[in-house]
Amino acid sequence: MVAEINVVPYIDVTLVLLIIFMVTAPLIVTGTIDLPRVGAASADPPVAVEVTILRDGTHSVRLRQQGAEAQEVLPSQLAAAVAALKPQPDAPIIIQAEKDVAYDQVVKALDRLQRAGLGRVGLAVRQE
Repeated sequence: MVAEINVVPYIDVTLVLLIIFMVTAPLIVTGTIDLPRVGAASADPPVAVEVTILRDGTHSVRLRQQGAEAQEVLPSQLAAAVAALKPQPDAPIIIQAEKDVAYDQVVKALDRLQRAGLGRVGLAVRQE
């Protein structure tokens, strides 16, 4: 009695499958991707309003563009100051807070802005 495996049939099956895949692979139709066109893109992205919360609890508001100066506001007047600065109704609002600021202050600022009906509020983070 011989205790060895005959691998010739396995090699034959593997080669037949390889040939089948090589013949059918070029026949597979790939999907087309509908890429955006240059003319369809919006001209300029909307200017964002930037809310800064510092470690000592002070809030400042400014437009996120070159040369814009920040104006310090009280937390209770934050929503009114942001609404006055928004150049467009769909302009995004970005909240950036120092790393040591209590999470509670950031959540309160988010809540004040959302209660005033100001949408598209996001948080700024630094990627490291």
